[in-house]
Amino acid sequence: MFFPDYRPRRLRKNESFRRMIRETRLSVDNLVYPLFITHGKKVKKPISSMPGQFQFSVDQLSEELEEIRNLNIPAILLFGIPKRKNEVGSEAYSSSGIIQEALKFIKNKFQFPEIMAITDVCLCEYTSHGHCGIVKDGEVDNDATLEMLAKMAISHAKAGADMIAPSDMMDGRVAEIRETLDENGFYNIPIMSYAAKFASSFYGPFREAADSTPKFGDRMSYQMDPANVREALREINLDIEEGADVLIVKPALPCLDIISRARSEFAHPIAAYNVSGEYAMVKAAAKMGWLDEKRVMMESLLSIKRAGADIIITYFAKEAAKILNKVSF
Repeated sequence: MFFPDYRPRRLRKNESFRRMIRETRLSVDNLVYPLFITHGKKVKKPISSMPGQFQFSVDQLSEELEEIRNLNIPAILLFGIPKRKNEVGSEAYSSSGIIQEALKFIKNKFQFPEIMAITDVCLCEYTSHGHCGIVKDGEVDNDATLEMLAKMAISHAKAGADMIAPSDMMDGRVAEIRETLDENGFYNIPIMSYAAKFASSFYGPFREAADSTPKFGDRMSYQMDPANVREALREINLDIEEGADVLIVKPALPCLDIISRARSEFAHPIAAYNVSGEYAMVKAAAKMGWLDEKRVMMESLLSIKRAGADIIITYFAKEAAKILNKVSF
């Protein structure tokens, strides 16, 4: 039987060889951990569809932040659940809003500067109708929403945000936010834009976590059609032109091809959001004994990194960090 001179299995026969030639390396440095902040006192409410995830009141953040710091996770992404909602989502840009209060606690009272606080900028958690912008005549008004998003971004910057992450998918919002930040002296605050955010069915558990399910209709008119690749690249290019510093593709696993294309065509840092549905599926299957949770978790995150993501936003961040702090993947 003929064998070629090169036998690939020679370098697979033990872990030392495999480590030496590993092409993709996942690190704690790549991870961002999302947190849901809610109103009230002494609240640590489990999210039923996302086992291991909670809604925290601000006064309950200390222990969670301590663990995040000890795991050396570099950044958190904050989502707010306000006490009151209205048609225009005014709590989103109030100086005493839930995220603003959380930022003040993290930056002034907790004082862990090594944890970078990234804030979600979108109105869906704050509006009574659950849409990501101002609704007029039954439709989301793109241009009327931009001013509200800019006000929200400025309020976060004033409260201590390290990075702004607009997730609304309104046309022109990056430019509006960038201009407003610069005019108010926050020219060093970067924007991590949800540049290619698809209208995905994988967001279901998040809507429970953030209390953001639309009261009517859907988000297809502003989030992207999952069928479109070229449109995603146009969206990413537009956000670069408008001043985005980091570009998010969401969701992650169904969009590995988009991440790969973005990595090959653009020089900006690429982030991928390993979303709630991706997390919930693994947790549910593991609970049934159908798969090895830790191995599937690490393989999923590694595949996102291999596709080209520099940053991975994931609810698995703490669990993955515990493994990565001991073993190289």
